[in-house]
Amino acid sequence: MSTKTALPGIAAGVLGLAAGMIGLGLGAPSFGAVAGVLALAAGVAGLRIAQQLEEQAAVQSLVEEELRSVRHEAKETESRLRDELAAVSAEAEADVDFGSETDAGADPLIDQSTGLFSENFFLVALESRIAAARRHLRPVAIVILQVVEGLPTSDPVPTEADVVTEAIKATLREADTACRLRNGDFALLLEDTPENGAIWTVERIRRHLADRTGNLTLWAGVACYPAHAFGPTEVLEAADSALEAAREWRQDRIEVAMVAQD
Repeated sequence: MSTKTALPGIAAGVLGLAAGMIGLGLGAPSFGAVAGVLALAAGVAGLRIAQQLEEQAAVQSLVEEELRSVRHEAKETESRLRDELAAVSAEAEADVDFGSETDAGADPLIDQSTGLFSENFFLVALESRIAAARRHLRPVAIVILQVVEGLPTSDPVPTEADVVTEAIKATLREADTACRLRNGDFALLLEDTPENGAIWTVERIRRHLADRTGNLTLWAGVACYPAHAFGPTEVLEAADSALEAAREWRQDRIEVAMVAQD
């Protein structure tokens, strides 16, 4: 709706005011003056309504443009992720053909020993989750876990993977993702989760392990987007560094990454 659509109302108001003045001259002042003022007020109100409608239309146009941009970006991301997953699958099949240790028919996106997602899936999902978090202005947390036994009286050795897997599955939400890395560590992707939420999640896993199995030590490194880093590689490196700091302790320890610098 254009501002011009309110001009007839203004004109009607002016004419009404003029008629009112004429009525005043003819001896009917009250009726003529009130009619004219009301007509002018109606015209001004029409002008203001038209301006507001124009502003709303402009905002709506910006929102629709942003939504189109988000949908386009989401389609591009989905297409790229599908290509990357297909490449991972092709690489795994090639490994089978050349007699590698990969089991024939095994899903390269699943860790065969635990049933959790594999490191291949984790690296692709990490990029996707951070891209989505950036679009929707929501945090996402990464946790790298290592659980060992033997401390503090002897050297640490990795505990059974099934024990850790059971504790993780009993703790995480459906929206979260748990993965097993090639080095035996566990990686968690926590959707819409800030630093405090990630720490609490790890603490619940630690308590679950403590309640069911003794003499285990849990080390964890926590990093969040955007608090600690702004890209998937940087967030992962921050979580790895935090885990290294946690490993310096001979007891349960959760370390949080350093805050990102502008």
